[in-house]
Amino acid sequence: MKNSILKSLSFILIAGIVLTGCEAAKNTNKTQRGAAIGVAAGAVLGAVIGNNVKGGSSELGAVLGGVVGGVAGGVIGNKMDKQAREIKEALPGAEVERVGEGIKLVLGENAVRFDTSKSTLTASAQANLDKLIPVFKSYADTDITIFGYTDSTGSIDFNQKLSEQRAASVKNYLAGKGLSVARFETKGLGIADPIADNETVEGRSKNRRVEFAITANDKMIQDAETEAGK
Repeated sequence: MKNSILKSLSFILIAGIVLTGCEAAKNTNKTQRGAAIGVAAGAVLGAVIGNNVKGGSSELGAVLGGVVGGVAGGVIGNKMDKQAREIKEALPGAEVERVGEGIKLVLGENAVRFDTSKSTLTASAQANLDKLIPVFKSYADTDITIFGYTDSTGSIDFNQKLSEQRAASVKNYLAGKGLSVARFETKGLGIADPIADNETVEGRSKNRRVEFAITANDKMIQDAETEAGK
């Protein structure tokens, strides 16, 4: 009910923003109209997206909720659509979800797997990350936030540190393969937001995972705004 109300209110707010923006921008060019409407509507959409990422944490939702909006947002969205398709083709076992103007990528049991209480990447995890590297290199104008998670085995403090180490292991491996380390940010979320039942062996295995939030960097945004103005 809460989400439904939030969505309804957001649509009303966006409609008002768009109508007001269009009236005020009759004598402006397409870039100015897109910017005026996009910034205001994007702020509302970002709040909605950030609170409605399927099976995700609030932190991941906040990263993906920062939308540009307007014509430039559409340009970015098209590029993200293409990248999402290429990720699915490169790694069919991964869960790929387009969210707003970004991509949520879950590397769980069938993609990047960790042994209990370990942050070392297994051979199969490295092989699967290798499949993603060409795609990440093709879209150099994206930022990538890596979220590390654990199952519920062990203390909260231990798992928090372990989740940070898992995210860092993925970042360091990708950077070691030639990707710019400046593109990455890591966050450890410990036992938060399990995607499976921690009471079963299979469920715990799925919860020992990493998730990616892939978003446009400043250059992609500037390029999109330039393209939107043509």
